[in-house]
Amino acid sequence: MSGLGDAFDKLKKAASENSEKVAEGVDKAKQVAKEKTGGKYDDKIDKAGSAATDYLRKQAKQDRERNRRSGEDDRP
Repeated sequence: MSGLGDAFDKLKKAASENSEKVAEGVDKAKQVAKEKTGGKYDDKIDKAGSAATDYLRKQAKQDRERNRRSGEDDRP
């Protein structure tokens, strides 16, 4: 089961390092969901999409701060 944990950690790291691309993916998923539901759940889709994007950006910021403290990240 540790292989699954390692894979998840790698996925989290990749997502945090590419948070803007992941956010773009969330936006595309929102568009598709809206099309598939015919606009019936747009408000709920927007709310979920915003929450996901906010979470990803928050995690990316925390990871950058953590990496900066440990000397792994040289970005400003």
